[in-house]
Amino acid sequence: MSFTHLDPRGRARMVDVTEKQPTVRSATATGTVRCSPGVVQALRDDAVPKGDVLAVARIAGIAGAKRTPELLPLAHVIGVHGATVDLDVRDHGVDVTATVRTADRTGVEMEALTAVAVAGLAVVDMVKGIDKSVELTDVRLVAKTGGKSGDWHRDASPAEA
Repeated sequence: MSFTHLDPRGRARMVDVTEKQPTVRSATATGTVRCSPGVVQALRDDAVPKGDVLAVARIAGIAGAKRTPELLPLAHVIGVHGATVDLDVRDHGVDVTATVRTADRTGVEMEALTAVAVAGLAVVDMVKGIDKSVELTDVRLVAKTGGKSGDWHRDASPAEA
């Protein structure tokens, strides 16, 4: 078995994508910030002392997508041509969904995952003064399109359906 991020001597390397043709690609990731009922109520009432939690988290997630190669040493620097971060306050906390798009030589799965993680961490940072037990969970890729491997969608588990 060969590993794409290892050279013949077993040392880490960045995969060379120079010869690949740019194609349109997208990736969507999700995650959840689990919050106490008190935090959920404060979010719904816009009563979090630090300010507009969802606006801060949305911008943080977009910035995170754009800075992914700075955080992950083998990620390629690519053009993030579109990024959306949606936050939905639910009874259990905040559901985070990020979709990142590009027309480049490699995919944006890591950028979408990073957007969700950073947006979720921003929510945690903004509400931790109300409840220190808040937690970021279930960060995962749910879909990707384009590229050599084609489209992929996570099958819903019975609990998610």
